[in-house]
Amino acid sequence: MNFLIVLRSCTIAGLMLACVSHAQPQNSAISFNETSTTAKTTLVSAFEAAWKRAVAASEVAGLNRQAQAEKFRAEALWAAPPFVEVSHRNDRLQSNKGARETEISVAVPLWLPGQKAAKQDVASAALELSKLSHDEARLRVAESTRELLWQIAELEASMKLTEQQVALFQAIADDVDKRVSAGDLARTDALAAKGELLNAQTTHTQAIQQLGAAKRQWTALTGLVQVPSTLPADMEQVVARNLEEHPELRFVAQQVAVAQKRVTLVDKSKRDAPELITSMRQDVGGRGMGSANSLGVALRIPLGTADRNAPLEAAALSELEIAQSREQVRRTALVAAVDNATSHLRSIHTQLEAEKARSSMLKERSQLMRSSFNAGETALLELLRATNASAQSEFSVARQEAAMGLARARLQQAYGQLP
Repeated sequence: MNFLIVLRSCTIAGLMLACVSHAQPQNSAISFNETSTTAKTTLVSAFEAAWKRAVAASEVAGLNRQAQAEKFRAEALWAAPPFVEVSHRNDRLQSNKGARETEISVAVPLWLPGQKAAKQDVASAALELSKLSHDEARLRVAESTRELLWQIAELEASMKLTEQQVALFQAIADDVDKRVSAGDLARTDALAAKGELLNAQTTHTQAIQQLGAAKRQWTALTGLVQVPSTLPADMEQVVARNLEEHPELRFVAQQVAVAQKRVTLVDKSKRDAPELITSMRQDVGGRGMGSANSLGVALRIPLGTADRNAPLEAAALSELEIAQSREQVRRTALVAAVDNATSHLRSIHTQLEAEKARSSMLKERSQLMRSSFNAGETALLELLRATNASAQSEFSVARQEAAMGLARARLQQAYGQLP
């Protein structure tokens, strides 16, 4: 009977950032191998280290700088940067009588009625959006953290169980070899026991390789060598919260607010900014003649035509509609995520309890079969089958425990709960 142990792959799409071990019932825990003698790493410290290395952190900082710059721009005294115009003309290439004219003009773009206030509203909303993007981005990092957390917990448990199975099949193989030498068993029994041992050793090697790959990903993405060895107490708690406070929902709702204020700004900006032009002019009629100075004031008013306004209005309205649709879709998805995570957690809990009971019975059966085999009352094939069944059940319990932790973490994620 082949010894089959299914190990779950630890390939994770996206960010995989931090991990902690999974607490077992009766305050027991699946602990990770320590890889560093430095201060112990916690889930919170690992998450913060991952956040510092995440690209999203730089993106959030950039958005905040842009929003601050827009707010500063909206508080300016003029609608656009002023400009200076200098002109000079003379008759040097014509009559060359010394006539000349020099003019200096300063043009200041003016705010349209209500335009500055609308611009400031957009800037304030964009600044608030940049702040909310910080929480939304951290939640995305937390999701990757939690996914890797429980995958490593499962691989760690699987590695330890395969190690135990190698020791168990080694003991059986040694016992069979002695009985073959004594003439109690056939050579074929020794070969069968040795085959199961080799299969267990191969599975153990695969488990070590998969766990090592996951831990290398941890080091590469968090900059930490050590992984948390114990489960924080608060990880067992799932805090139900109003979805209106969910970081992702607040973020998309603020996107709608920004889009609405942009529509208002477009409505208040039906034409380009009018320009107040102040000029000083000096005229000299010719050599020996005095100069005449004058001061001029002009107002340039651009016309707001449909070919200018229609594309701007269409773009603003499209942005608003897209933002509203995104908010509705995200709201529905979050409600479904909470329902699915809650249902899945209950299901996993039921499966775990059943698998624990089954594993206990199969383990007891395997021990009884071992005693019967040692007494010569049971065939080797029956013992190997019982041992394989017990091993499979133990692996199933380990996977269910990790799945239980992952289901709880996904419910925390659905509620928008950070580590």
